Amino acid sequence: MSLEFRPAWLFVPGDRPDRYTKAAERSDIVILDLEDAVNDADKAAAREAIVDFPLDPTRTVVRVNSRDSAHLDEDLKMLAATDYTAVMVPKAEHARDLTVFGDRQVIALIETALGAVNAAEIAAGPNTYALMWGSEDLIADLGGGSSRRADGSWRDVVRHVRSSTLLAARAHGRHALDSIWADIDDLDGLREEAEDAVESGFSGKVSIHPYHVPVVRDAFRPSPEQLDWAEGVLALAQTQKGAFAYEGKMIDAPLLKHAELIVARAH
Repeated sequence: MSLEFRPAWLFVPGDRPDRYTKAAERSDIVILDLEDAVNDADKAAAREAIVDFPLDPTRTVVRVNSRDSAHLDEDLKMLAATDYTAVMVPKAEHARDLTVFGDRQVIALIETALGAVNAAEIAAGPNTYALMWGSEDLIADLGGGSSRRADGSWRDVVRHVRSSTLLAARAHGRHALDSIWADIDDLDGLREEAEDAVESGFSGKVSIHPYHVPVVRDAFRPSPEQLDWAEGVLALAQTQKGAFAYEGKMIDAPLLKHAELIVARAH
């Protein structure tokens, strides 16, 4: 069964099966993490847990270990024993890195300098389902110290990679996922960033804490006013030829597309 895209994603450590069900209940899509969230000594137990405590494959992704780790082969064997069809691949740097996953749906993580430079190539891969970018691994790969300035804003290079990932994904018809918000208690900051992700064109946003999921959902859900406008535009478009006026604004092809996207997000 294939993954069904929804906007609010949530990481859960692969070695914490006691959290699987709650994570699935609280989010749209769960990412069972075998990489950063699991120590090397616990990865075998995490694989066993993923096999022994199955979730809905249409709402679950497994983040495997990177291609250059000693763990990927065992991760692939584990996947063969599950019904999961979607994998998140860390530190993707070439489309050929993804061929080992066959016809599985791949969410490629852009989190190195080489991955950022090759984002369009990766997005064009035949089994690429989505791109996501990661700030802290990127900064570490660049040799930097922090991804954000003192005021919480992204550094210029990080904003560039965020934009490049979005552009590459959309250019090739893939979903684009915005990176995590690391400050668990700062929901206002998360809300601002999630709303920016929506208006910029991201398909969804990934979270590391259940507290963040409702904020992300609210950001991606159109307001009643937005939905009323979009439905009104689309209804009137059925009777018009070419551009037309609606509520004092000229409606042409780009705004029609915008209205369609608002209605799609609402459902």
